[in-house]
Amino acid sequence: MSAINLSTVFVTFFAVVGPPKVLLAFAQLSQSRTPAELRRLTLVSSLVAAVVGLVLAYSADFMAALFHISDQSLQIAGGVIFFIYAVALVLGVHLGGAKEDAHLANPLADGIRELLLPYVASPLAITALLVESLTRDTLGWHSTVAAMYVAVIAVDCLCVLLLAPLLRASRRTSLEVLSRLLGLLLAAVGVEMVLYGLESLGVHLAEPKNGH
Repeated sequence: MSAINLSTVFVTFFAVVGPPKVLLAFAQLSQSRTPAELRRLTLVSSLVAAVVGLVLAYSADFMAALFHISDQSLQIAGGVIFFIYAVALVLGVHLGGAKEDAHLANPLADGIRELLLPYVASPLAITALLVESLTRDTLGWHSTVAAMYVAVIAVDCLCVLLLAPLLRASRRTSLEVLSRLLGLLLAAVGVEMVLYGLESLGVHLAEPKNGH
């Protein structure tokens, strides 16, 4: 996941926290919220996600030194967490909040809580932010990583706002099917991250027969 230039950083963040990952989460929330509430939730949660990204991008060196962690440990830990989240999606298990019938009094806070794991503090996105930021120890590079992450969050926000009517019209059965399909794909991504971390530590992995 080491970045080489601006475009590769953007593609990395788009893959781990782009519209394909977050639209499903917003579609599920749109079923019980009015268009106005969904728009407000989208704007506020996107702002919170951007702030989290900025803080992590500029504090990556400090956090790595404070907790004595390496790129490899971040990759493996992020892969394991994301794999668990993906398996929960496949099995239809709700993670990252309370029971479905337990809601906070504030609808906005309740929505942000629901978006905490898949969007605001996505494990894979946080891992990507830290790993990319640690690639080069310069202020300019940290600024590049932060700018690309905020750009992806802005794309997410725009997509949700534009597709809000379509999200509300989505049937729950269709969302469940998409959720399980996305979970399967994300589980594979989590495994790839773990394997990449192990390979970086020097663990020999056999080349796949298909050449990929």
